[in-house]
Amino acid sequence: MSAPVHSARVEIARPLPRATVDRLPRYLRALDGLDAQGVVTTSSATLAVVAGVGSAQLRKDLSFLGSHGRRGVGYDVTHLRGRIAAALGVTSRQRVVIVGIGNLGHALANYAGFGDRGFTVVALVDVDPAVVGTQVAGMTVRHLDDLDDLVGTLGATIAVLAVPTSAAQRVCDLVVRAGVGGVLSFSSRDLVVPDGVDLRTVDVGAELQILAFHGRRRQLPDA
Repeated sequence: MSAPVHSARVEIARPLPRATVDRLPRYLRALDGLDAQGVVTTSSATLAVVAGVGSAQLRKDLSFLGSHGRRGVGYDVTHLRGRIAAALGVTSRQRVVIVGIGNLGHALANYAGFGDRGFTVVALVDVDPAVVGTQVAGMTVRHLDDLDDLVGTLGATIAVLAVPTSAAQRVCDLVVRAGVGGVLSFSSRDLVVPDGVDLRTVDVGAELQILAFHGRRRQLPDA
């Protein structure tokens, strides 16, 4: 596991484009890997290859953070990790509650990668009597009725929704009312959240359709 990232305030002169924000976790993951290998400094070309982006794109993204590599030296890995982590708001542990402990929720609860990324799952919630009260990933699954108390007591700031599409909006409303500021939904339904709450959606079906589209294009003869 990489060394801890210490808190640092990052002054951002310009608003970060959404596409840049979406790439920052890739850069942080790449830097974590380099740090684990004992790399102290890295060039933009090397970091770009590890992150899977173009070097020009990487330099442009990092310029929003005021990070410009030193000519002939490159980027200080530890310093850049700190700046990106601070920009993402993951310099301290983020507490997560997972709602819906079916097959997907069960897999998410047991996912070891959360800890490496600065997240701690603090509560699991469901409504199924056969699931509530059982032990999953070392935690007791609680009932949805306990959500308000769990969020307040445990300080959860992010909710992961692994619930049926038909229940997604209702559950989303409940977690927002409980006080979380970020929602990650695995539902294909477009959810509505109030201003001040961040929503991210992972539509696995849509992503597979996009892959199928690109696969079909590769099979077509050149026009």
